[in-house]
Amino acid sequence: MKPLLAVIDLQNVFADPASEWFTPRFAEVVPPIRRLVEAFGPRAVFTRFVAPKQPQGAWKRYYDQWPFALQDADSELYQVIGEFVFPDMSTVDATRFGKWTPELAAATGDGPLVLAGVSTDCCVLSTALAAADSGVEVIVVADACAGVTDESHRQTLAILRLYGPLIEVTDTDELLDRLAARAS
Repeated sequence: MKPLLAVIDLQNVFADPASEWFTPRFAEVVPPIRRLVEAFGPRAVFTRFVAPKQPQGAWKRYYDQWPFALQDADSELYQVIGEFVFPDMSTVDATRFGKWTPELAAATGDGPLVLAGVSTDCCVLSTALAAADSGVEVIVVADACAGVTDESHRQTLAILRLYGPLIEVTDTDELLDRLAARAS
């Protein structure tokens, strides 16, 4: 099966410098993500982190800390950034950090699953580990991911490398070169 690209949480809430969840290097990952989305075409899926209607368990304390985030999934805060909104775009919503949902699993099939987006040290990490635990080959595109800090981004990539061969960390150029070689 062809690989599936999951663009993790490329949303206004992480892009807006005024947001409490702003990811500082967000704008820097947009160009490599654009290249990946163009290459994957209909095999690209966008995920969205959205707040639950009623937080349960430990999530209650989480939203006590971040009350601004208790907004409806249709709010502007949770929309994918405008540059990537297009007809027929495929999205998967989740009220948790990990986006390895039944919907994403079905779209991925036997894999591999390619991950890009934000934040490396939270939602990308959670998605990668859950997918790998399910037996899916995971490829994390380092230069198409951004962390909450540069240090946490680097640390997370180092941790993800420890999961090889289930998880591979690469960069955009290397991945696109491999895909082009496979296609020819």
